[in-house]
Amino acid sequence: MGKKKKKKRMEKVEKKQIKKITEKEETITFGKKNYLFFMLGLISILIGFFTLSKGSITIAPILLVFGYVVLIPVSIIIK
Repeated sequence: MGKKKKKKRMEKVEKKQIKKITEKEETITFGKKNYLFFMLGLISILIGFFTLSKGSITIAPILLVFGYVVLIPVSIIIK
């Protein structure tokens, strides 16, 4: 009986290890929504730097923060 219990425990451990391995192999895939938000973020950042170079001290920081803090992270997080 001792050998059967030991064998069952080993099988459970192996199943858990296989499950952990398959969970770790999950990859991040980017879809159309991700690329859309990323491009909107880049456009917002570029327009922000352009308006900053023209002397705007109100709209430029808003566009830059919106691009860097909102749109780019959303493009990474959204599925």
